Amino acid sequence: MKLTPEQKQEIADQQSQKNETKRVTSDALEKILYEALPVLDHGFVRVVDYMGDDSSIVQSARVSYGKGTKKVSTDEGLIKYLMRHWHSTPFEMCEIKYHVKLPIFIARQWIRHRTANVNEYSARYSILDKEFYIPAKDQLSAQSTSNRQGRGDLITGEQADEVLKILKDDATRTYDNYEKMLNERFDGTTIDKNKSGLARELARMNLTLNSYTQWYWKTDLLNLLNFLFLRADSHAQYEIRVYAETMLETVKKWVPITHDAFLDYRVGAVHVSAKGKKIIQKMVNGEKVNFENSDLSKREWNELMNSFGFSKKTL
Repeated sequence: MKLTPEQKQEIADQQSQKNETKRVTSDALEKILYEALPVLDHGFVRVVDYMGDDSSIVQSARVSYGKGTKKVSTDEGLIKYLMRHWHSTPFEMCEIKYHVKLPIFIARQWIRHRTANVNEYSARYSILDKEFYIPAKDQLSAQSTSNRQGRGDLITGEQADEVLKILKDDATRTYDNYEKMLNERFDGTTIDKNKSGLARELARMNLTLNSYTQWYWKTDLLNLLNFLFLRADSHAQYEIRVYAETMLETVKKWVPITHDAFLDYRVGAVHVSAKGKKIIQKMVNGEKVNFENSDLSKREWNELMNSFGFSKKTL
């Protein structure tokens, strides 16, 4: 990931600010505030603002619980209780704003999470940077034969080289044509002073989806955790997952108690159906169970067995 001199200067100026506040702050998050955390080949994630910390969650929860609750429960215990029992509104009291640079095809997947305030870089007003996401060879996988939206075996050798060449050539060619239609280079210089450039809002349609865009993305902690639960999961697409994993590290610095509870009661937890619960109860009681008498579909049975590390058909 390369930052322009202007971007580096902006980050330096922001980090040199000295502001006094009576509001709660997170020392660990303050240390990386405004810093561009690299993701993929040209992308990044930056925390540019936030409100609240673990104590803000506890404070809002105790308003509804009544006077004197603080003597009964520690902050850590209360946050764990809230997470364990799906009491969500206290986590909405914290907010965070990110500046994210990401490939357009990932932005289109990301925007489906309609729980944030988003302001994206406009290619109607400005020329997009000449930067494209090109996967590393270890991410060039074939289509999965069992999952319509997943990846299968790795593509290697000459075929992998051919795929990378196609991606690079197409992105470069379409960007060159983008500049020709604009009659302007990405650095702002005019190509032919005797010609008029096509409107930016029209010329942009020619760009490939691996071109990079940027946006500011602001959300509350509850909806951020919901996003991370889905996108930091091992089943999520790699390119969005690495963004989620980077953001999860910022959550750890921001609200460490909530982060630990999230890993324990969401990410690392196992959720079973009523029928699945009966199967587990039978297993605990020493009863023999199998797929045929489980009243579960084959997929449900496999998911239940895999969740607890069982692979045998009959237990």
